[in-house]
Formats: sequence, structure tokens, C-alpha cells
Amino acid sequence: MRFLRRSLVGLFLLALTVGLLAYAGQSIFSAMETRMAKQTQPRAARERVFAANVVSVTLQDVTPVLTAFGEVRSRRTLDVRATAEGTVVELNENFEEGGHVQAGDLLFRVDQADAQAALDVAKADLAEAEAEQRDATRALVLAQDDLTAAEEQARLRVQALTRQQSLKERGFGTDALVEEAELAAASAQQSVVSRRQSLAIAESRVDQASTQLARERINLAEAERGLADTEIFAEFSGTLSDVGIVRGGVVANNEQVAQLIDPDELEVSFRISTPQYSRLLDESGGLLASTVSVVLDAYGADLEASGTITRESAAVAEGQTGRLLFARLTGAKGFRPGDFVTVRVDEPQLSNVAVLPSDAVDAASTVLVIGEDDRLEVATVELLRRQGDDVVVRAADLQGREIVAERSPLLGAGIKVRPIRPEAGNAAPTEPDLVELTPERRAQLIAFIEGNQFMPADAKERVLAQLAQEKVPARTVERIESRMGG
Repeated sequence: MRFLRRSLVGLFLLALTVGLLAYAGQSIFSAMETRMAKQTQPRAARERVFAANVVSVTLQDVTPVLTAFGEVRSRRTLDVRATAEGTVVELNENFEEGGHVQAGDLLFRVDQADAQAALDVAKADLAEAEAEQRDATRALVLAQDDLTAAEEQARLRVQALTRQQSLKERGFGTDALVEEAELAAASAQQSVVSRRQSLAIAESRVDQASTQLARERINLAEAERGLADTEIFAEFSGTLSDVGIVRGGVVANNEQVAQLIDPDELEVSFRISTPQYSRLLDESGGLLASTVSVVLDAYGADLEASGTITRESAAVAEGQTGRLLFARLTGAKGFRPGDFVTVRVDEPQLSNVAVLPSDAVDAASTVLVIGEDDRLEVATVELLRRQGDDVVVRAADLQGREIVAERSPLLGAGIKVRPIRPEAGNAAPTEPDLVELTPERRAQLIAFIEGNQFMPADAKERVLAQLAQEKVPARTVERIESRMGG
């Protein structure tokens, strides 16, 4: 009986469960049919509004800045060469790499023995030539006197001949006496001719002596110049570079032994493109004397100098493009020839232009302007310059209007936006990041700066002064550690 009762109760519970599941399935099915049979009511579409950063267009006078890279070079660089061969017997104490010499200082002297001997020989030859000229002059005077005496004797012989002929005509003379007088006169004339020949020889000797004297004077000048060439003096004050001789070394004629560089007469050469070059020309096509600013990265303590463009290259080198310009530097303290620097050139001023973020202008030189009901409108501007993250445009008809600062593919003409205007407080300058250094880290940085032989002394002092402070600019620390390999 108990088994039967339990079997019936189990069948009842099973039937009840099946019935409840069937009822639940029927309810779900009916609900789905009802929902599917219902007509769907259309939802009202809502316009999407995008948030956009906007800036106001303000017309102003802007001086564009052209950025290029260049190399510092000296306007006066002299190759120091040996003008005589021989052994270096004397050397300036500052004749070394980086040594500073003054104008007129003796740089080095070559052994003068041979040059001095040549000078002594030239002096002796000159003295001999002078003596020969004196002898030739005296011989010329004697030849002239001899000729005068011969001419006087010939005149007397001619008078004696005339007298004998007169006596014969009057009957007091004989033919023998006349013939004797004629022979004497002819002999006297022959003597005059001989004396004239001697005078010509004496005159020729004087000319040869004068020529020889001039030649010996030239030889003496060459010997003196050869002796002077054994000493090399500094043409101007400057610093020596590429020094290649020592005391006791042997140099050859015309051998380059060093370079003399004037560190105070510096200029920077930099290359720009042809369109950039065209913006630096005046109305007549001449190059403007534009102001330049030169910056040298020196471990956070940047060195700066100003200058003026002075000239341009005469031709474009093979394989090069653009134009090579030169600017003379003033106040270039700490700069050295060979420094790679950043050059910023002030272009001619542009009037009634606007400075906008570069993301505000697309490739077609259009901007999105905030119109009525905060809807966007497309306006065209004239792109003049690109200055880093900004652009300089000409948009006189957009004065005072607001434009989208950052374009995106979602924004276009007719789209409504919610303008986000910059607050006045955002323009405040931010202080540079400062970091505190541990004693060990500070000591490593100071040791690296003090051991750097290529860093200018004034820049080294500024960096060490920054490292001595309690808080050091993070930019300075990053630059130093990047060069340390840390």
C-alpha cells in the first residue's frame, strides 16, 4: 500500500510539473505573437550636436620666422705654412692646439744657417759689383781724357801739315817735309779713332757694371727675403688649430703646420629653399639684411647670438638645391667654428593677417566658421606661412568671428556644434618642471659636466649653477643624462 501511495504521488507531481511548463510555454508564445502583431510606432530623430574647440580670428601685424639649420664658421681663417724648409729651432709657447696668439707674435723659426750664409754671399757679391762699377767709372773718365788728348794732338798735326804746305807754296819747303807732316797727321787721326774705341769699351764696361750691380742687389733682396721667411709671425690675433709641428721637427717648404682662426669674427652659413629665399628679397630683387637669431643646444643652457644676413652664394653647388646664405654674428660668446646651430630668420612683416592653429586649416585652405544657431560654415582663407603648430593666413572677412580650432571628419558645413571657448586663465605661462636630486645623482651630473672638454666655459658655469640649486629643471637633467647614456 505504501509503494502504491508513493507511486501515485510521484505521478501527480510529474503531471503537475508538465502542466506548469506547458502553461508557461503557452504564455511566452502568446506574448511573442502579440508583440510581433503590434504595429511599431516610429521614434522621433534627434539632431546630434558635437562639441568643438573654437578660437576667435584676430587680425594683426605678424613677423614670420623662418627656421633653418646652419654651421658656424670663422670669417678669417688662415693656413699657417712654412715658407722655408729646415729644422724648427724656436716655437711659440702658445703654438699648440687651442693656443691663443696675438697679431705680430713669432709663431716659429726655422734654422737660419743656410739663409744667413746665402745673405752673406749676396752682400759680398754686391760689394764686388759696387767695386767693379767704381773701377769702370774711373776707367771711363781716363778714356775720355785720353780721347781729348789724342784729339788735341791730331789738331796740332793738322796745323803742322798746313804750315808745311804753306811754306812749300812760297818756296821755302820741300816735298819730303810735307809728306812727313801728312803721315804725322794721319797717325794722329788713327790714334783718335783708337781712343774712341777705348772710350766705347769703357762705356760698355760701365753699363755691364751697372747691370751686375742691379742683379746683385736683387740677389741680396732675395737672400734677405729668404732669411725673413725662416720666421713666421701671426697675421692677426686668433686661436690655433690643427697644429702639426714641434720644436726640433723638420718642415718642408709650403707645408701647412697649423690653422689660425679668429674666434671673434664669426658667421653662420645656412641653406634655405628657393620659395623661402624669394621671401627675403626686396622689390629690386636684392637680398634683405634680415635679422637672424642663432641657438646652440648646450646641455639645457642654450647659447644664443644675433646677427644680420650679409650675402648669398654666387652659384648653386652640384647636387644641391635652394640658396646658401651667410649671416655675420654679433655677441657670439661661447660659439666656435663648426658648431651646428638652429637659425631663425625674421621675414618681412605681414599686415592684417591672423595666426591660427594648423589643425584649423585643411589641405584646401578652408576653415569651419561658427554661424547662426552654432552651425558650421565653410570659408576659404589664404595660407601664407606655417610657423610650427600655427599657420599665418589672410582672412580679412573673418575678423572677430570664431572658427573650429581642431578639424575632424565628423565636422562639416551645416553641422551644429557646442563651442568650447578657451578660458582666460589658460594663457598663463607655466613654470618649468623642477626635480629634486639625490646627492649621488647630483654628484654624477656635476662630475660629467666638469669632465666635458668640449663644453664652453660660460655654458659649463651656467649648468653647474643650476645643478647647485635645491631643485633643478627637469629638461636640463634629461639632456645631461641622455648624453651620459643614463
